[in-house]
Amino acid sequence: MELEQALQTFIAESRELLEDMESALLSVGQAEDTSEAVNAIFRAAHTIKGSSGLFGLDDIVAFTHVTESVLDRARNGELPLDEELVALLLACRDHIGALVDAAAGDADALAGEQGATLVASLRGYLDAAPEAPQAADSEAMADAAEAGTGEVASRDLWHLSLRFGPNVLRDGMDPLAFLRYLERIGRIAGIAILSDAMPEAEAMDPETCYLGFEIAFASDADKAAIEGVFEFVRDDLELRILPPHSRISEYVRLIRGLPDDPVQLGEMLVRCGSVTAAELDAALDAQAVQMAQAPQSAQRALGDILLEQGAAVAPVVEAALARQKQAIEQRPENRSIRVDADKLDQLIAQVGELIVAGAGIGLVARRMRDDELKERSFLLTNLVEAVRDSALQLRMVRIGTTFSRFQRVVYDTAREIGKDIRLETSGGDTELDKTVVEKIADPLTHLVRNAIDHGIESAEQRAARGKPAQGAVGLNAYHDSGSIVIEVSDDGGGLKRERILAKAIERGLVEAGAPLSDQEILNLVFEPGFSTAEAITNLSGRGVGMDVVKRNIAELRGSVGIASTEGVGTTITVRLPLTLAIIDGFQVGVGDTAFVVPLDMIEECVELVAEPGHDYANLRGRVLPFIRLRELFGVDGEPPRRENIVVLKHAGQMAGLVVDTLVGEIQIVIKPMNRLFGAVRCISGSSILGSGEVALILDVPALVQRAVRRAAPPVVSRQAGIAAAN
Repeated sequence: MELEQALQTFIAESRELLEDMESALLSVGQAEDTSEAVNAIFRAAHTIKGSSGLFGLDDIVAFTHVTESVLDRARNGELPLDEELVALLLACRDHIGALVDAAAGDADALAGEQGATLVASLRGYLDAAPEAPQAADSEAMADAAEAGTGEVASRDLWHLSLRFGPNVLRDGMDPLAFLRYLERIGRIAGIAILSDAMPEAEAMDPETCYLGFEIAFASDADKAAIEGVFEFVRDDLELRILPPHSRISEYVRLIRGLPDDPVQLGEMLVRCGSVTAAELDAALDAQAVQMAQAPQSAQRALGDILLEQGAAVAPVVEAALARQKQAIEQRPENRSIRVDADKLDQLIAQVGELIVAGAGIGLVARRMRDDELKERSFLLTNLVEAVRDSALQLRMVRIGTTFSRFQRVVYDTAREIGKDIRLETSGGDTELDKTVVEKIADPLTHLVRNAIDHGIESAEQRAARGKPAQGAVGLNAYHDSGSIVIEVSDDGGGLKRERILAKAIERGLVEAGAPLSDQEILNLVFEPGFSTAEAITNLSGRGVGMDVVKRNIAELRGSVGIASTEGVGTTITVRLPLTLAIIDGFQVGVGDTAFVVPLDMIEECVELVAEPGHDYANLRGRVLPFIRLRELFGVDGEPPRRENIVVLKHAGQMAGLVVDTLVGEIQIVIKPMNRLFGAVRCISGSSILGSGEVALILDVPALVQRAVRRAAPPVVSRQAGIAAAN
């Protein structure tokens, strides 16, 4: 793998680890046992630090090392993971993310001052650490000296063999400083100083290090944590860490209990803690060198190299080899791969062209009245449909990943305004097109922050109303009639209709005395510049937000609705199409113009039976308002003697479209409209038919809303007056 590709992989994996780190930090206050969350946070930071070192990203390594040291103290129970420390670690997580973005070239110069401030805060936790007892009785010294011969000491201690390089002092490193730092995670039970490399006095260089150390070390830390103490001097240090006798049996037990998914020997040894990532990397490098230089018959296995380097002991390697053999026999083949998003987009575009070409072939077959060609065309159409469904499925992602990001939004926003709020999510397994997911994140952020600031009352108000002190904001997603519905709810005070109406009259959005329904009053909050906030804050109160939400959702061919009960809470419902690329449609005709209606929004098609001059029909005892497309779009010509109604259903409401002809089902590739046609209502896009003609795709939510509004009593308002009179 080339270095640039490896760097991109590191960046992608680091961002995933940072998301895991954030989720674990936010879950600390919700779990009784925080040990697993703390371990997950530590593992994420440690992995990022180790990988950063491989690419020479020293700023990430340095900052993450300090963060990791604090996490290690929290993991060992020396620091309480309280709200203040969680907030600091979240800020550190954000700074690491900024450093990763800088490494990816996605950020400008970083705020070094912020990093220094965070390091100072972290050092405050480290400086408060209790002093480790000074070690070294004569018996422990003898044990350490015996360990220097290569045998593990008889006492249950770690054995550390250190050989500092001659240039370590010139590089500004102090070997004794590392030994003092080592005592932060344990106790030096004995130490033997090796001076075998010491020259005669006249040949000594005061800037050269000649000493080595054999250390007996008592600690509950794992091998990776001990190795991490010497992170910054690894290039000038030969380090061997041998475990206590008790750790050997523990490693063997951990290896035997590993799941079946890891099958590589090195990965097993790292996961059980017998070998660190740096030791494994060194062994793999040595193996790569010998593979390039030695014949295959003379090449040694990775386990032998680890034993030779002193990174592992024989019983642990043997247990890992046995577990590897068992895992290989039981593990199913891994059939998943990563695919670049741009390649998926290109595939969808090509499938779209294939659909258009297939429709053209079908049209030719019908014109030629060739039965065999029709049969082949039918077979091709079925195959194209299968390819289309498979291609679209590749772009479908779960919305739960987006929901999880709002844990941080709720945490930060609630903390900023001094409220106690939790986020409740459901429907995270609901899938939709990745393009929709990317574009819905900002509108949802507006809605969630608005619910926190406006919706949830203060603790005093909630107590007075008999509510729990902690408020709740909910995110829920589900499928409905070929669309995805996302609900943003809160258990706050709800919207006050009288206050909304008064503010609308004050701003001239509605004339005083206008007979507005409750729903129409609630919908006023989506008007530009509308706000009922009594004070302007950093979050809201400037009248910017809800109208932007509605506009952004409309650009995705979606709709937004609102329901609220005063004193109980508010729910905002966002309805979006599952995909923005290819859909099943139903083609209709008005004169010589072709229109397409999304198939999943059609209930049925019936013959038009209505009194002349009326814009509603009787559908089995139910009043069905309808719109004549010929009149709506000004299509020339007289309507045929027999017209049809396409019955539409959207968001629980039904309406009809009066058309001349019903052509039938069709697959369409959605093409966005040019900005010149941005003001055209009731049209959401266009498509190319097999004949090469252009068909307009109807905006069903807008048509249903228009038909229902026409059937309702007229409303006099600045915005709605013209539409209601039509």
